[in-house]
Amino acid sequence: MSAVVTIEEVERVAELANLELAADEKPRMQRDLNAILEYVAQLGELDTSDVEPMAQVSDLLNAGADAGHGEALRPDALWPSLDRARVMEEAPETDGAFFKTPKVIER
Repeated sequence: MSAVVTIEEVERVAELANLELAADEKPRMQRDLNAILEYVAQLGELDTSDVEPMAQVSDLLNAGADAGHGEALRPDALWPSLDRARVMEEAPETDGAFFKTPKVIER
């Protein structure tokens, strides 16, 4: 295992994510983050030199479906949008163009 996440780093990540961790949660979070990093390090050791890079997996999905394996993605279809005026009429609180919602993030 290369890097080890410290409790101080767990606290900093929690702060950046605006999470409040109880004292007993910090060691568990440390263990989980270290396990994730260890798994990613293992993935980094895999020999992928014979694997062709991909930007999309949809080609694999569709090719697999054509061969009788798995699901294909549904074809794109155009659908009419909802009427904004009618939607705004049904909204509990609006300014006519946008929904108004209560503040959920306090800093």
